[in-house]
Amino acid sequence: MIGLFVFLGVHSFRIVSEPGRAAVLRRLGEMRFKGSYSVLALIGLVLVVYGYGLARASEGSLYQPAPVLSHLALVLVPSAFILVVATYTPTGHIKRTVRHPMVLGVALWSLGHLLANGGTAEVVMFGAFFVWAVVDYLNAFSRPQPAFGLPQAKGDIVAIAGGLIASGIFLLGLHRWLIGVSPLA
Repeated sequence: MIGLFVFLGVHSFRIVSEPGRAAVLRRLGEMRFKGSYSVLALIGLVLVVYGYGLARASEGSLYQPAPVLSHLALVLVPSAFILVVATYTPTGHIKRTVRHPMVLGVALWSLGHLLANGGTAEVVMFGAFFVWAVVDYLNAFSRPQPAFGLPQAKGDIVAIAGGLIASGIFLLGLHRWLIGVSPLA
């Protein structure tokens, strides 16, 4: 739980107070702000992974997902990978249309995992990420739209190819190696 508070808390600075974030950014300067932000986010992420591992070892089950929901997750999660990759590619139609592909990708990733998993640890972790992502995505529309250039097909092609390759790597073994569970099982 502490990891979720730290990780999502750091990532919620803009949701809670855009002027407060701007003031801290001015006071620290961009490099120190980004450095502090990154260190706190990394600490939070390590705590999330560690806490999730502990919670899974002794977890109960809140619900038993229907098999069709697991199949839906196999569509949502690769779509999330495409959105996350779109964040880092040249502006394509995907990035320009969704405005904040990383946050929407996190929402789809966490929703897919919520649909496929009913364990207490999964519901807490993926539920927290889902709620955060929805709130952050909606909040982002109150801020000025990011300045994207004209959409290029190259950005979409790279996002789709990169997202599908990354999700394929996870599906075919990396997820099992990292988490101990195959999404295809």
